[in-house]
Amino acid sequence: MGSLHRMAVLCGLTVLLATATAQAEDWQVAKEKDGIKVSLSEVAGSDYKAYRGVTVMKTTMAKLRSLQEDVPRACDWIHECKSQKLLKHEGDKSWTYTQFNTPWPVTPRDSVLEVTTEEGADGSLTRKLKGLPEYLPEEKGFVRVTKVEGFWKFTPKGADQVEVIYQVHTEPGGSVPSMVANKFVVDAPFNTLKALKERAEK
Repeated sequence: MGSLHRMAVLCGLTVLLATATAQAEDWQVAKEKDGIKVSLSEVAGSDYKAYRGVTVMKTTMAKLRSLQEDVPRACDWIHECKSQKLLKHEGDKSWTYTQFNTPWPVTPRDSVLEVTTEEGADGSLTRKLKGLPEYLPEEKGFVRVTKVEGFWKFTPKGADQVEVIYQVHTEPGGSVPSMVANKFVVDAPFNTLKALKERAEK
């Protein structure tokens, strides 16, 4: 009976995990323009949707990597980025601090991210993004983003072409009107990928 019980528990866990994955992958296309597709997904227990932007860029892995690793200047192509700086770099991890512009009357946001870089056997590069809201003391005039989970993934696709996926879910902290939040989850991936693409393809 003991082994049967264990099997039943394992089967139950497998079903639960499969269901959670299916929910996380239930993406609905919200915008498709200029070769960029933005999809949204509900996130259990959150008022804010996760977003995912996908595009293919005519560029090289090396160029994309250099654009991302120039942290202060990356603010030029990240949606509504006011300023950004590298706090620390250690092995495959780096820590960044970013300040964001927000539309009136929403108080500007800031965030601290831990970025972990992983290289795949297929030549791909993944940068996992994790918010660390308590890493730095809160700045006056800003509301700290309380949660960030996501990633960038670059995958080579033939000669000088790279598929880029940018997927994130955030809890912005404080109060954000639904109209602003709903606009942000579409504009953030679309405008970020469009601006990055313009620079990467030069």
